[in-house]
Amino acid sequence: MYEDLELIPRPLRKSNGYRVFTDLHIEQFRLARTAFHIEILQNGLRENIIEVVKLSAKKQYDKAIKLTHLYIQDIRVEIANADEAVEITKELLQGYSQTNTVFLKRKEISDALGITMDTLRNWEMNGLLNVKRKENGYRVYSNEDIQKLKIIRSLRCANYSLSAILRMMNALNRNSETNIEQALNTPGECEDIVSACDKLILSLHTAEKNANQIVVMLNDMKNKYANPPV
Repeated sequence: MYEDLELIPRPLRKSNGYRVFTDLHIEQFRLARTAFHIEILQNGLRENIIEVVKLSAKKQYDKAIKLTHLYIQDIRVEIANADEAVEITKELLQGYSQTNTVFLKRKEISDALGITMDTLRNWEMNGLLNVKRKENGYRVYSNEDIQKLKIIRSLRCANYSLSAILRMMNALNRNSETNIEQALNTPGECEDIVSACDKLILSLHTAEKNANQIVVMLNDMKNKYANPPV
């Protein structure tokens, strides 16, 4: 599979058809395993790290190193966004209002917050928001709902998953003093495999650490294989 995806150099074959793997292949496998240890899906980051591995497989080490440094910069931006979303959430919760003096329809709330109606439906279907209905069946959004939507919007913009946000909301409902960052990044043991992989900030920091290791590996491979002795 790695050969078909061009993640390793195509190995030579013996007369009997068996592939012959060299030390270069072993190091390239290690590089790929390090790159894919943590998969960061948002904003093209996964595609970038795949391209780093492919460039290395072609011995284009300088390009791979340059792209890895850009990848690290993008990871740091994502970490900053995730941290900022947590702080925004804290600020919104501090100004949380329990008064229900304003009621807006779904179209009105969509326009006011810049959230599509399909997105609102999706959040409601996933249990992030339980909106009351009027006697005519129309949903109406209160001040409390609006605050919740602002929190969800901020966290989604930072690429927190719906399951992480729901986990945080449930934790806050049980205890208003809940550590928001911990709730967002600590799946419970009973959660399914998708949620269990949902540790955004930890994953981003691990990806940054791995990327720094990849830079070291690429420089080492460049010294060994870019200009092999004749």
